[in-house]
Amino acid sequence: MSNKYSELGLKVGLEIHIQLDTMHKLFCKCPTKLVEAGGEEVFERELRPARSELGEVDVAALLEWRRKRRFKYYAPPEASCLVEADEEPPHMVNREALAVAIAIAKALNMYVPDEIHVMRKVVIDGSNTSGFQRTCIIGLNGYMLDGERKIGIQTLCLEEDAARKVGEEPGSVHYKLDRLGIPLVEIATAPDINDPEQAERVAYKIGQLVRLTGKAKRGLGTIRQDLNVSIRGGAKTEIKGVQHLYLISKVVEYEVVRQQKLLWIKEELLKRGVKPEDIKDTVYNVSDVFAGTKSKILRRAISRKGYGVYAIVLPGFKGLLGVEVQPGRRFGTELADYARVWGGIGGIIHTDELPGYGISDEEVRALYEKLLADPSRDAIVLAADREDRSREALKAVAERARMALQGVPEETRAANPDGTTRYMRPRPGGARMYPETDIPPIEVTESLLREADRYVPEPLDTKLKRFVEVYGLSRGLALTVLNDLRLDLFEKLVEKYRGRLSPTLVASTITNTIRMLKGEGISIENIDDRHIEETLDLVAEGVIAKEAIPEVLAELARNPEKSAREVVKEKKLVSISIEELEKLIEEAIEKNIESIKEKPQKAFNIVMGEVMRIVRGRVDGRVVAEHVKKKLFSLLRQ
Repeated sequence: MSNKYSELGLKVGLEIHIQLDTMHKLFCKCPTKLVEAGGEEVFERELRPARSELGEVDVAALLEWRRKRRFKYYAPPEASCLVEADEEPPHMVNREALAVAIAIAKALNMYVPDEIHVMRKVVIDGSNTSGFQRTCIIGLNGYMLDGERKIGIQTLCLEEDAARKVGEEPGSVHYKLDRLGIPLVEIATAPDINDPEQAERVAYKIGQLVRLTGKAKRGLGTIRQDLNVSIRGGAKTEIKGVQHLYLISKVVEYEVVRQQKLLWIKEELLKRGVKPEDIKDTVYNVSDVFAGTKSKILRRAISRKGYGVYAIVLPGFKGLLGVEVQPGRRFGTELADYARVWGGIGGIIHTDELPGYGISDEEVRALYEKLLADPSRDAIVLAADREDRSREALKAVAERARMALQGVPEETRAANPDGTTRYMRPRPGGARMYPETDIPPIEVTESLLREADRYVPEPLDTKLKRFVEVYGLSRGLALTVLNDLRLDLFEKLVEKYRGRLSPTLVASTITNTIRMLKGEGISIENIDDRHIEETLDLVAEGVIAKEAIPEVLAELARNPEKSAREVVKEKKLVSISIEELEKLIEEAIEKNIESIKEKPQKAFNIVMGEVMRIVRGRVDGRVVAEHVKKKLFSLLRQ
């Protein structure tokens, strides 16, 4: 662990969610596939929170209920049924998914209970038609190794994936039910991870282990990583939806920075003598201050019936709303997130960024005078929207400002594509769980355990020996493949191309070629398994030479919607025949005959360079060299 993160007391826990590639969904016989075509049944719902078995209501569920949104569901008949619509009770748990989950638990050295009980977890953001997600604990108290360190694995759950969001508008969210019910394993580590790179490494190892069962789905959206991050003096912050593995270390680094900055803001507020009771919920209508404003945002609000400009005073916060807490995000952005989530408005304006947005110095002075605020000490936050939304939003801003006096609030945040995060909701607690009444407990029998053994991944040292002795890989390349995220793809393709492509070529494409393209600044995250397999298909069919692989993959990275065949056709990379090659060699010799006769010792380089300039990527370089040598040998003997 680096000294920096050790001194900060960094703790990270991971929650890795991976879809299982089973024949059927978890609680019905629908296939586990996504459907893009139309023809869906459409219905709408409203959802409300339920009390847990302890008689409590979860705070996160209450937030969703307060947002008063309706949900529209699109149910494709080929990938959903009455179970997904919550019009029919769930069927018994998918045995295939159960066996795979038990196999993963065994591979993670976990205790598998004698009985498995399905629970309901309250979720009323619309992603589950029933208002809850079904989940069950498969394994407890395991571990995995990261080097010589043990990383605790607290729980492994088997649960149904949520519906996928396909649209949103004010007061309404649209979901598609094809994804709802796909089996998902959730693997939660203990907070034993102490630096950003280790977090990324452990996430990679867990993902790889699940894929090695041969039952993990692949592609964007099939694996999602959530993080729990805290530093000494800070608070446990849940960060959801980190889509890409390579973003994990950056998300952790940025969260550490955010918590440090929030702790600094807390200390600064305490130095200024600010107390929680100083921050009032009083919201003022200040539309008259901006009656003649040149600000388009404020003028638009003032001109609409039921809308206006509203303000709240944050005593002692002058200058703090402009403090950067993450790259491109300031403390004022944190307040704006609360305003958006709790009030449903587009954003806020605060005095730390004024004059601006068309608001003048004179209007700022008039604003301070109207609210009897101190321009040298206090900050004012504005909302320009419908009155009810503005008041709710500014009360949420006041609440978040009071939280600043405690430092880092416990909350759930969403990951942004650049590694920064935004506020989503309060952190949920145990009050959202209660028993499932439609599914009886499942006994873990000996036959189920034996079934699970079929999916337990092969030990890595056994794989290493096989890769070297059977596949003929060098030990170095074999180790590189073992540590690559596409290890399972390698094994699949080696079997597919048996006798047509060498395992070394497959391994080198998956590891060395991809790494080389990354070094050239190409967005390799756009290259998926389909691209690699399509490209190698073309080599196996003799359509292209192996030398064309980097060029094809580079073009697919730039245009991932294309197929490998389209790229080959557009770039004219189709292999040439031996007859065509020999003709090109003869033309190159004829073109350079004088130079060849003057410097016969350089004849090979002259002709080879001329021919490869034309055929690079269309024929194996060794084949070209062989035919060039043969032609020159005949010529120079004359």
